[in-house]
Amino acid sequence: MLTESMEDYLEMIYRLLETKGYVRVVDLAEALGVQPSSVTRMVRKLNERGLVCYEKYRNIALTPKGTAIGRFLVWRDRTLHDFLTLLQVPVGVKDQVEGIEHYITPPTMCLIRNLVLYFAADTARLRDLEELRREHRYPDGEQLSELRAWLFRHGDGK
Repeated sequence: MLTESMEDYLEMIYRLLETKGYVRVVDLAEALGVQPSSVTRMVRKLNERGLVCYEKYRNIALTPKGTAIGRFLVWRDRTLHDFLTLLQVPVGVKDQVEGIEHYITPPTMCLIRNLVLYFAADTARLRDLEELRREHRYPDGEQLSELRAWLFRHGDGK
């Protein structure tokens, strides 16, 4: 099983390969905001798992298995972003995607993608969704702004 950190590295390697065509340790460190030594340690772990090809002082490459996982991770990120944007989440879309993405299964991701496609295919559906969004009621009218997840990501709960 991959850790959250391993997923983050694979996702970023895939993204960098898409945009730059190559990935060096220093590029990955800069993109993730970590030290090059941390990148080297993680890339070695990913290499041992057969997800990347890495030799010291060489570029980092994804194996076919690493490419498939990286592609899924980028798709997952984009799909969750599209979903929360469709729902017109008022704040913290990027933070919420980061909080969700490591705990959602691939089959659930497919369901979310299908919902995005369903609503995007018909403006009447989008209007219905907007009506539901305006209700903005919690179950039984509770006040939930003090939940840890909300406060952790948004500080004062606003």
